[in-house]
Amino acid sequence: MRPILMKGHERPLTFLKYNRDGDLLFSCAKDHTPTVWFADNGERLGTYKGHNGAVWCCDVSRDSMRLITGSADQTAKLWNVQTGAQIFTFNFDSPARAVDFSVGDKLAVITTDPFMELTSAIHVKRIARDPDEQTGESVLTIKGPQGRINRAVWGPLNKTIISGGEDAVVRIWDSETGKLLKESDKETGHSKTISSLTKSADGSHFLTGSLDKSAKLWDSRTLTLIKTYVTERPVNACAISPLLDHVVIGGGQDASHVTTTDRRAGKFEAKFFHKILQEEIGGVKGHFGPINALAFNPDGRSFSSGGEDGYVRLHHFDSDYFNIKMLQGCCDYIKINCDK
Repeated sequence: MRPILMKGHERPLTFLKYNRDGDLLFSCAKDHTPTVWFADNGERLGTYKGHNGAVWCCDVSRDSMRLITGSADQTAKLWNVQTGAQIFTFNFDSPARAVDFSVGDKLAVITTDPFMELTSAIHVKRIARDPDEQTGESVLTIKGPQGRINRAVWGPLNKTIISGGEDAVVRIWDSETGKLLKESDKETGHSKTISSLTKSADGSHFLTGSLDKSAKLWDSRTLTLIKTYVTERPVNACAISPLLDHVVIGGGQDASHVTTTDRRAGKFEAKFFHKILQEEIGGVKGHFGPINALAFNPDGRSFSSGGEDGYVRLHHFDSDYFNIKMLQGCCDYIKINCDK
Protein backbone atom coordinates (compact mmCIF):
# COMPACT_ATOMS: atom_id res chain seq x y z
CA MET A 1 0.00 0.00 0.00
CA ARG A 2 2.05 2.90 -1.28
CA PRO A 3 0.52 6.13 -0.02
CA ILE A 4 -0.28 9.01 -2.36
CA LEU A 5 1.51 12.10 -1.08
CA MET A 6 -0.60 15.24 -1.50
CA LYS A 7 1.30 18.51 -1.27
CA GLY A 8 -0.71 21.70 -1.38
CA HIS A 9 -0.60 23.18 2.10
CA GLU A 10 2.25 25.36 3.31
CA ARG A 11 1.52 24.87 7.03
CA PRO A 12 0.51 21.99 9.33
CA LEU A 13 -2.76 20.18 8.63
CA THR A 14 -5.59 20.60 11.16
CA PHE A 15 -8.57 18.61 9.81
CA LEU A 16 -9.67 16.20 7.07
CA LYS A 17 -13.22 15.44 5.92
CA TYR A 18 -14.62 13.23 3.15
CA ASN A 19 -17.93 14.02 1.50
CA ARG A 20 -20.73 11.48 1.85
CA ASP A 21 -20.03 9.86 -1.53
CA GLY A 22 -16.35 9.46 -0.70
CA ASP A 23 -15.13 10.97 -3.98
CA LEU A 24 -13.93 14.28 -2.50
CA LEU A 25 -11.56 14.97 0.39
CA PHE A 26 -11.50 18.39 2.09
CA SER A 27 -8.43 19.48 4.05
CA CYS A 28 -7.90 22.36 6.48
CA ALA A 29 -4.55 23.75 7.61
CA LYS A 30 -2.93 26.67 9.36
CA ASP A 31 -2.22 28.29 5.95
CA HIS A 32 -5.70 29.95 5.73
CA THR A 33 -6.74 28.00 2.60
CA PRO A 34 -9.08 24.97 2.77
CA THR A 35 -8.45 22.64 -0.17
CA VAL A 36 -10.48 19.98 -1.99
CA TRP A 37 -8.91 16.89 -3.60
CA PHE A 38 -10.06 13.89 -5.61
CA ALA A 39 -10.19 11.14 -2.99
CA ASP A 40 -9.21 8.45 -5.48
CA ASN A 41 -5.94 9.74 -6.97
CA GLY A 42 -5.10 12.71 -4.72
CA GLU A 43 -5.42 15.29 -7.50
CA ARG A 44 -6.00 18.80 -6.17
CA LEU A 45 -9.29 20.20 -7.46
CA GLY A 46 -9.24 23.66 -5.95
CA THR A 47 -8.97 25.92 -2.92
CA TYR A 48 -11.32 28.16 -0.95
CA LYS A 49 -9.75 31.59 -0.56
CA GLY A 50 -11.07 34.16 1.91
CA HIS A 51 -9.97 33.24 5.44
CA ASN A 52 -7.36 35.36 7.15
CA GLY A 53 -6.22 32.90 9.80
CA ALA A 54 -5.64 29.21 10.48
CA VAL A 55 -8.62 27.05 9.50
CA TRP A 56 -9.39 24.57 12.27
CA CYS A 57 -12.31 22.51 11.02
CA CYS A 58 -14.72 21.94 8.15
CA ASP A 59 -17.81 19.99 7.21
CA VAL A 60 -19.52 19.32 3.89
CA SER A 61 -23.26 19.04 3.27
CA ARG A 62 -24.87 15.73 2.38
CA ASP A 63 -25.35 16.78 -1.28
CA SER A 64 -21.71 18.00 -1.49
CA MET A 65 -22.88 21.47 -2.53
CA ARG A 66 -21.80 23.44 0.55
CA LEU A 67 -18.74 23.58 2.73
CA ILE A 68 -18.54 25.21 6.17
CA THR A 69 -15.22 26.19 7.75
CA GLY A 70 -14.21 27.58 11.15
CA SER A 71 -11.16 29.81 11.45
CA ALA A 72 -8.91 31.69 13.86
CA ASP A 73 -9.86 34.89 12.00
CA GLN A 74 -13.05 34.92 14.15
CA THR A 75 -15.31 33.79 11.32
CA ALA A 76 -17.02 30.69 10.04
CA LYS A 77 -17.71 30.69 6.31
CA LEU A 78 -20.16 28.92 4.01
CA TRP A 79 -18.77 28.09 0.56
CA ASN A 80 -20.08 26.82 -2.75
CA VAL A 81 -18.13 23.56 -3.14
CA GLN A 82 -18.14 23.61 -6.96
CA THR A 83 -17.22 27.24 -7.62
CA GLY A 84 -15.21 28.04 -4.48
CA ALA A 85 -17.32 31.18 -3.96
CA GLN A 86 -18.10 32.42 -0.47
CA ILE A 87 -21.83 32.17 0.26
CA PHE A 88 -21.90 33.71 3.74
CA THR A 89 -19.65 34.71 6.64
CA PHE A 90 -20.64 34.22 10.29
CA ASN A 91 -18.75 36.78 12.40
CA PHE A 92 -17.79 36.17 16.03
CA ASP A 93 -15.88 37.99 18.77
CA SER A 94 -13.37 35.16 19.19
CA PRO A 95 -11.81 32.43 17.00
CA ALA A 96 -14.23 29.86 15.53
CA ARG A 97 -13.06 26.31 16.19
CA ALA A 98 -15.39 23.37 15.43
CA VAL A 99 -18.14 23.24 12.77
CA ASP A 100 -20.68 20.50 12.01
CA PHE A 101 -23.77 20.31 9.79
CA SER A 102 -26.87 18.68 11.30
CA VAL A 103 -28.56 15.74 9.61
CA GLY A 104 -30.56 17.42 6.86
CA ASP A 105 -28.14 20.37 6.67
CA LYS A 106 -30.71 22.87 8.00
CA LEU A 107 -28.61 23.74 11.04
CA ALA A 108 -24.92 24.05 11.83
CA VAL A 109 -23.14 24.01 15.18
CA ILE A 110 -20.11 26.32 15.53
CA THR A 111 -17.92 26.62 18.61
CA THR A 112 -15.91 29.70 19.56
CA ASP A 113 -12.79 29.87 21.74
CA PRO A 114 -12.38 31.73 25.03
CA PHE A 115 -10.95 35.17 24.28
CA MET A 116 -10.24 38.08 26.62
CA GLU A 117 -13.19 37.97 29.07
CA LEU A 118 -15.34 35.77 26.79
CA THR A 119 -15.82 32.09 27.67
CA SER A 120 -16.04 29.31 25.11
CA ALA A 121 -19.44 29.04 23.43
CA ILE A 122 -21.51 26.75 21.23
CA HIS A 123 -23.61 28.50 18.57
CA VAL A 124 -26.40 26.91 16.53
CA LYS A 125 -27.06 28.65 13.21
CA ARG A 126 -29.89 28.10 10.76
CA ILE A 127 -28.66 27.26 7.26
CA ALA A 128 -30.98 28.68 4.59
CA ARG A 129 -31.67 26.70 1.43
CA ASP A 130 -31.45 29.92 -0.59
CA PRO A 131 -28.06 31.65 -0.02
CA ASP A 132 -29.73 35.07 -0.40
CA GLU A 133 -31.87 34.37 2.67
CA GLN A 134 -28.94 33.36 4.90
CA THR A 135 -28.59 35.34 8.13
CA GLY A 136 -26.01 35.32 10.89
CA GLU A 137 -28.34 35.16 13.87
CA SER A 138 -28.01 32.26 16.30
CA VAL A 139 -30.93 29.92 16.98
CA LEU A 140 -29.21 28.98 20.24
CA THR A 141 -26.05 30.03 22.08
CA ILE A 142 -24.70 27.86 24.88
CA LYS A 143 -22.13 29.35 27.21
CA GLY A 144 -19.44 26.70 27.38
CA PRO A 145 -17.11 25.41 30.08
CA GLN A 146 -13.70 26.74 31.09
CA GLY A 147 -11.10 26.36 28.36
CA ARG A 148 -11.48 25.70 24.69
CA ILE A 149 -14.05 23.39 23.09
CA ASN A 150 -12.04 21.51 20.46
CA ARG A 151 -14.90 19.55 18.90
CA ALA A 152 -18.69 19.69 18.86
CA VAL A 153 -20.91 17.40 16.78
CA TRP A 154 -24.63 16.69 16.50
CA GLY A 155 -26.04 13.74 18.44
CA PRO A 156 -28.72 11.29 17.21
CA LEU A 157 -31.65 12.91 15.37
CA ASN A 158 -30.12 16.37 15.97
CA LYS A 159 -31.65 16.30 19.47
CA THR A 160 -28.31 16.79 21.22
CA ILE A 161 -24.87 18.36 20.74
CA ILE A 162 -21.82 16.44 21.94
CA SER A 163 -18.72 18.46 22.88
CA GLY A 164 -15.21 17.87 24.19
CA GLY A 165 -12.23 20.10 24.84
CA GLU A 166 -9.50 21.39 27.12
CA ASP A 167 -11.17 20.48 30.43
CA ALA A 168 -11.15 16.77 29.38
CA VAL A 169 -14.92 16.39 29.94
CA VAL A 170 -17.32 15.05 27.29
CA ARG A 171 -20.68 16.82 27.51
CA ILE A 172 -24.07 16.21 25.91
CA TRP A 173 -26.32 19.27 25.55
CA ASP A 174 -29.98 19.61 24.58
CA SER A 175 -29.90 21.23 21.14
CA GLU A 176 -33.23 23.08 21.66
CA THR A 177 -32.88 24.42 25.19
CA GLY A 178 -29.09 24.43 25.62
CA LYS A 179 -29.45 22.50 28.89
CA LEU A 180 -26.55 20.28 29.96
CA LEU A 181 -27.89 16.71 29.93
CA LYS A 182 -24.85 14.55 30.68
CA GLU A 183 -21.13 14.80 31.28
CA SER A 184 -18.38 12.21 31.59
CA ASP A 185 -17.06 11.54 35.07
CA LYS A 186 -13.48 11.77 36.28
CA GLU A 187 -13.07 8.02 36.85
CA THR A 188 -13.97 6.77 33.37
CA GLY A 189 -13.27 9.93 31.35
CA HIS A 190 -10.11 11.50 29.99
CA SER A 191 -7.53 13.09 32.28
CA LYS A 192 -6.13 15.62 29.78
CA THR A 193 -7.35 17.78 26.87
CA ILE A 194 -9.70 16.09 24.39
CA SER A 195 -8.17 16.87 20.99
CA SER A 196 -10.57 15.08 18.68
CA LEU A 197 -14.09 13.67 18.56
CA THR A 198 -15.58 11.70 15.69
CA LYS A 199 -18.86 9.83 15.22
CA SER A 200 -19.43 6.33 13.85
CA ALA A 201 -21.12 6.05 10.45
CA ASP A 202 -24.55 5.44 12.03
CA GLY A 203 -24.04 8.02 14.79
CA SER A 204 -24.76 5.49 17.57
CA HIS A 205 -21.32 5.86 19.15
CA PHE A 206 -18.37 8.23 18.97
CA LEU A 207 -14.63 8.19 19.58
CA THR A 208 -12.61 10.78 21.51
CA GLY A 209 -8.85 11.21 21.37
CA SER A 210 -6.92 12.89 24.17
CA LEU A 211 -3.48 14.15 25.14
CA ASP A 212 -3.66 11.63 28.01
CA LYS A 213 -2.41 9.05 25.43
CA SER A 214 -5.74 7.29 25.00
CA ALA A 215 -8.84 7.20 22.83
CA LYS A 216 -12.26 6.25 24.19
CA LEU A 217 -15.43 4.92 22.55
CA TRP A 218 -18.75 6.21 23.97
CA ASP A 219 -22.45 5.61 23.47
CA SER A 220 -23.98 8.71 21.81
CA ARG A 221 -27.24 8.63 23.78
CA THR A 222 -26.23 7.48 27.25
CA LEU A 223 -22.58 8.63 27.35
CA THR A 224 -21.64 5.15 28.59
CA LEU A 225 -17.94 4.38 28.12
CA ILE A 226 -17.70 1.33 25.82
CA LYS A 227 -13.97 0.86 25.10
CA THR A 228 -10.58 2.46 25.77
CA TYR A 229 -7.54 2.30 23.46
CA VAL A 230 -4.20 3.08 25.06
CA THR A 231 -1.14 4.29 23.12
CA GLU A 232 2.27 5.57 24.20
CA ARG A 233 1.91 9.13 22.96
CA PRO A 234 -0.60 12.01 22.98
CA VAL A 235 -3.52 11.47 20.59
CA ASN A 236 -4.26 14.33 18.19
CA ALA A 237 -6.66 12.57 15.83
CA CYS A 238 -8.82 9.47 15.58
CA ALA A 239 -11.29 7.86 13.19
CA ILE A 240 -13.70 4.90 13.11
CA SER A 241 -13.76 2.51 10.14
CA PRO A 242 -17.22 2.37 8.53
CA LEU A 243 -16.49 -1.10 7.15
CA LEU A 244 -14.53 -3.16 9.71
CA ASP A 245 -14.32 -3.18 13.49
CA HIS A 246 -11.26 -0.95 13.43
CA VAL A 247 -10.32 2.45 14.81
CA VAL A 248 -7.25 4.44 13.78
CA ILE A 249 -5.43 6.75 16.16
CA GLY A 250 -2.67 9.26 15.38
CA GLY A 251 -0.58 11.74 17.28
CA GLY A 252 2.98 12.51 18.30
CA GLN A 253 4.71 14.69 20.78
CA ASP A 254 4.31 18.38 21.51
CA ALA A 255 5.19 20.72 18.67
CA SER A 256 8.08 22.18 20.71
CA HIS A 257 9.88 18.82 20.55
CA VAL A 258 9.28 18.05 16.88
CA THR A 259 12.53 19.41 15.50
CA THR A 260 14.68 17.36 17.87
CA THR A 261 13.69 13.91 16.57
CA ASP A 262 13.59 12.23 13.18
CA ARG A 263 10.52 10.37 11.95
CA ARG A 264 11.71 6.96 13.20
CA ALA A 265 12.37 8.21 16.71
CA GLY A 266 9.26 10.38 16.65
CA LYS A 267 6.70 7.56 16.44
CA PHE A 268 4.67 9.44 13.86
CA GLU A 269 2.51 6.47 13.05
CA ALA A 270 -1.20 5.96 12.54
CA LYS A 271 -2.05 3.02 14.81
CA PHE A 272 -4.90 0.64 14.07
CA PHE A 273 -6.81 -0.97 16.94
CA HIS A 274 -9.50 -3.64 16.94
CA LYS A 275 -12.63 -1.77 18.03
CA ILE A 276 -14.01 -4.62 20.16
CA LEU A 277 -10.87 -6.31 21.49
CA GLN A 278 -9.05 -3.00 22.07
CA GLU A 279 -5.82 -4.54 20.77
CA GLU A 280 -3.37 -2.93 18.37
CA ILE A 281 -3.40 -4.63 14.96
CA GLY A 282 -0.99 -2.56 12.89
CA GLY A 283 0.47 0.79 12.04
CA VAL A 284 1.17 3.09 9.12
CA LYS A 285 4.32 5.17 9.25
CA GLY A 286 5.37 8.04 7.05
CA HIS A 287 4.74 11.51 8.43
CA PHE A 288 7.74 13.65 9.40
CA GLY A 289 5.83 15.20 12.29
CA PRO A 290 2.85 14.51 14.53
CA ILE A 291 -0.38 13.37 12.87
CA ASN A 292 -3.01 16.10 13.37
CA ALA A 293 -5.90 14.74 11.27
CA LEU A 294 -7.31 11.36 10.26
CA ALA A 295 -10.35 10.35 8.20
CA PHE A 296 -11.74 7.13 6.74
CA ASN A 297 -13.32 7.13 3.31
CA PRO A 298 -17.05 6.32 3.76
CA ASP A 299 -16.49 3.08 1.79
CA GLY A 300 -13.87 1.97 4.34
CA ARG A 301 -11.37 1.04 1.62
CA SER A 302 -8.99 3.94 2.11
CA PHE A 303 -8.02 6.49 4.72
CA SER A 304 -6.08 9.74 4.79
CA SER A 305 -3.83 11.38 7.35
CA GLY A 306 -2.68 14.98 7.71
CA GLY A 307 0.47 15.95 9.54
CA GLU A 308 2.44 18.73 11.13
CA ASP A 309 4.70 18.31 8.07
CA GLY A 310 2.06 19.91 5.80
CA TYR A 311 1.39 16.73 3.80
CA VAL A 312 -1.80 14.78 3.32
CA ARG A 313 -1.11 11.06 2.83
CA LEU A 314 -3.81 9.03 1.08
CA HIS A 315 -3.70 5.29 1.74
CA HIS A 316 -5.68 2.74 -0.30
CA PHE A 317 -5.77 -0.53 1.61
CA ASP A 318 -4.32 -3.74 0.16
CA SER A 319 -6.48 -6.86 0.18
CA ASP A 320 -4.36 -8.12 3.12
CA TYR A 321 -5.94 -5.47 5.32
CA PHE A 322 -9.41 -6.92 4.82
CA ASN A 323 -8.19 -10.40 5.80
CA ILE A 324 -6.62 -9.60 9.17
CA LYS A 325 -7.55 -12.58 11.35
CA MET A 326 -8.14 -12.36 15.07
CA LEU A 327 -6.85 -15.55 16.70
CA GLN A 328 -7.98 -16.75 20.15
CA GLY A 329 -8.68 -13.20 21.21
CA CYS A 330 -5.18 -12.22 20.16
CA CYS A 331 -4.24 -10.22 17.14
CA ASP A 332 -2.05 -11.14 14.24
CA TYR A 333 0.07 -8.05 14.54
CA ILE A 334 0.76 -7.21 10.94
CA LYS A 335 2.25 -4.10 9.51
CA ILE A 336 -0.63 -2.74 7.52
CA ASN A 337 1.91 -0.79 5.54
CA CYS A 338 5.42 -1.80 4.51
CA ASP A 339 6.45 1.73 3.55
CA LYS A 340 10.19 1.96 4.07
